[in-house]
Amino acid sequence: MRRRKLTFGLYADEQGLAWALNLVEDAVRSRNARNTRIVSVTVAHTVPGGGPSAADGYDFLAEQWAVEHPGQSSGARQPVELRLRLVCSRRTRRAIRRTVISTLCPEETAAHICRVPWTAA
Repeated sequence: MRRRKLTFGLYADEQGLAWALNLVEDAVRSRNARNTRIVSVTVAHTVPGGGPSAADGYDFLAEQWAVEHPGQSSGARQPVELRLRLVCSRRTRRAIRRTVISTLCPEETAAHICRVPWTAA
């Protein structure tokens, strides 16, 4: 077993981020029989007035939100990078990633509005 990284870009508020974290924890927990565990979770927020952060690369998710919710305020949403360090096999990491993605986007390629716009890195 090795440490593996899993990264997601989100356009979320605190509630959306908590929802996404729960999805990840559930996906990891479902693999617990193989001793998979989250070593650390890092959330990189965009810092107003500061230098560029890791989350700055996810600005296109704000545009996605605006297209999907015309005329609505995005509220406290901001681009966020969710970085996970897992202890697991490569196969388990792939299974966890697939599970998280299918839960974030259950409708796959069909036209729909994302609860939390996201991308997997």
